[in-house]
Amino acid sequence: MRFRPVLSLSVAAMALSIGATGHAGKEVKLVILKEHGVGSSAQAQPYVDKLVAIAAKKQGWSSAKGSYFTDRKAAETSIDADKPDFAILSLPAFLAMKDTRKLETIGQVAVANGGGQQYFLISKDASDLAGCKGKKLASDHADDPRFIDKVVSGGAFKLADFTVEVTKRPIQTIKKVTNGEATCALIDDAQFAELAHVDGAAGVKQVWSSAKLPPMAVVAFATADKPTKDGFKAALSTLCDGDGKTVCKEIGLQSLKPAGDEAYAQILAAYKKDK
Repeated sequence: MRFRPVLSLSVAAMALSIGATGHAGKEVKLVILKEHGVGSSAQAQPYVDKLVAIAAKKQGWSSAKGSYFTDRKAAETSIDADKPDFAILSLPAFLAMKDTRKLETIGQVAVANGGGQQYFLISKDASDLAGCKGKKLASDHADDPRFIDKVVSGGAFKLADFTVEVTKRPIQTIKKVTNGEATCALIDDAQFAELAHVDGAAGVKQVWSSAKLPPMAVVAFATADKPTKDGFKAALSTLCDGDGKTVCKEIGLQSLKPAGDEAYAQILAAYKKDK
């Protein structure tokens, strides 16, 4: 899997759309949390810094700051310290933080090859979900059991139904199956798209798939003032118009639009059930 700083670039580019409604002298802060993404924060951060600086100069902001994370704990530490205005969050992080941080959903963003919108069980030996239960399951998504059990599985299974081996890297998860170290693996759509290109994966097949889930959420924190927040939300659907068209194409931005909690109502209810 090759690193593509899609999220980093898209969020920095989004700063262009909110400059007209921001207040001079106010530092606009953005946090991007893309869990389980390919690449590191260190690789992505320079793209964020550069484009946010360009946006600030073009819009006349005194300053602007964008921070990119692949780890939830690190992102939350930054949120506590910096008190940002906006964030773009992976779905599991959005669900976990929604109530505790009083997030207001203002939009959705989908990126090419972003992952996290559908999940699959793959295996060389098992032919269906039943064949995976009770066996070793490799996954780099097992660090959030509530998300998997309540949202991803749709009630079909729980992680407790397997002997789970938590992996750290997307390709490592697939390799556990190709090497015979695990009977099955739980992967997302980005990993599934790469499956055919992994050495030894010729006999690996899909044995279960989740429903398609909503894309990453664009949220506002309580620190965002109403004019800036409303302006940001209204501008989301026009981000890729005009001068933004080429930028969106180059960074692989698929769609970006205003949205509210209703867009996530079903999975929010599932996530909170029996909490």
